[in-house]
Amino acid sequence: MNLFLKKSITQLLADAKETDKSLKRTLSASSLVALGIGAIIGAGLFVRTAAAAAQHAGPAVTIGFLIASIGCALAGLCYAELSSSIPIAGSAYTYSYATMGELIAWIIGWDLILEYAVGAATVGIAWTEYLNNLLVNVIGTSPIPYELSHSPFETSLDGLHTGIINLPALFIVTILTFLLIKGTHESALVNGIIVVAKVAIVILIIVIGWGFINPVNHTPYIPPAGTYTDNQGITFDYGGILGILGAAGVVFFAFIGFDAVSTTAQEAKDPKKDMPIGILGSLAVCTVLYILFGHVLTGVASIEDFRTTGREASVAFAINKYMTGYAWLGHTVTIAILFGFSSVILVMLLGQSRVFYAMSCDGLMPKMFSQLHPKYKTPYKANLFILILVGLFAAFVPGDIVGDMTSIGTLFAFMLVCGAVIILRKTNPDLPRQFKTPWVPFVPIAGIVVCGLMIYGLGWLNWLRLLIWLAIGLAIYFLYSRKHSLLQKGILVDPKDPPAPKIEE
Repeated sequence: MNLFLKKSITQLLADAKETDKSLKRTLSASSLVALGIGAIIGAGLFVRTAAAAAQHAGPAVTIGFLIASIGCALAGLCYAELSSSIPIAGSAYTYSYATMGELIAWIIGWDLILEYAVGAATVGIAWTEYLNNLLVNVIGTSPIPYELSHSPFETSLDGLHTGIINLPALFIVTILTFLLIKGTHESALVNGIIVVAKVAIVILIIVIGWGFINPVNHTPYIPPAGTYTDNQGITFDYGGILGILGAAGVVFFAFIGFDAVSTTAQEAKDPKKDMPIGILGSLAVCTVLYILFGHVLTGVASIEDFRTTGREASVAFAINKYMTGYAWLGHTVTIAILFGFSSVILVMLLGQSRVFYAMSCDGLMPKMFSQLHPKYKTPYKANLFILILVGLFAAFVPGDIVGDMTSIGTLFAFMLVCGAVIILRKTNPDLPRQFKTPWVPFVPIAGIVVCGLMIYGLGWLNWLRLLIWLAIGLAIYFLYSRKHSLLQKGILVDPKDPPAPKIEE
């Protein structure tokens, strides 16, 4: 068997042909931009910003955002070309299948689970933090007990409590999974409403918070190089260039939404036009907001705040403690963030189910993942399996661990996407491209370098987690996927009559 057998572009475009049994094309360019912003503005901004500042870069977290945004822009240009040229569900997995062969496609598909499934778990955990803030500071009642809102691997700052299970995170993931099963269009409508409120809150925090910036908190802006050890005994590079790169890797989690847009290519009304607009438009809007937000947050509260009592629900904490007279904003932010996190989880669950759908259609995953609901035309069995996977991570793994796993998985995916553009330009130069990445191969190579630097900044422990995850994935490929691959079996498709995904009766 040829491990690097490629799926032809003709085959991919044939698979994208709409039939009465395929995914519905219901998403416009504006829906895709809203979908991207909905995924981008979330836990990365409201939770990971404070974590990156506390553990890695201090006020220089804004420089980390800038580096992360450069990496995203470079990868985004590559994503835009590929998604407009190959408008089919599956994102980087699909692009890798066409350019680098089946084994690489499997690796990236498995890696995307880190990005979407584990990412959804990260945001679910952050949702729990703000739910507790809502209960205490807005409603005025007791929080959910520490034991029922944290993983078994977490201990409270006072050392008196140890987590058992994160029930709220499991709850929100379950609710949103069933919303996705109901339908992509309905989910996009809900997301659009949330996005408007979420962006408005971010702008309010920037505008009002600017007047409460304490220059002392920004001195020095780039801390001297050293280390920081948290209350769990984990040591991080802090300050200097390594601290900034570490912060960039952590806050990179905040940018992953724009590539989730590419997984919906088979549901876009005009993918060749809409996909580049959705990807680059959502990225541009959020980059500006991120840098301004990071500057304000680290100016209003101190780094020590983010290491202690302000570690959880950091934005609401900073407002309530330092922005006198704006308690209403703290309450509003808490409510908006809860809804905002919900939209992020929604998009990540959507992206993951579409990757499973694409891999199942190719025979690399069990057939059940490509079976569509007879009424809603959504891959509901894939959604239910992902609910179990995400639920386990959300309920039993600490937020910092799953957050960094998401970042490193995403960065690795982006590097392969950048490489795919170079390869496809050489192997299929005549392929129609509605959008072309400028300055190839410079832009893709620069994207690979910047993403590689951020992976370096995340440290050896995250490299080890990624290697273990990939090792498990390779074992599954050689034991199951290679034997069931339709391409390996020589099952070719006539482009005039592509097979439709199976719909369960």
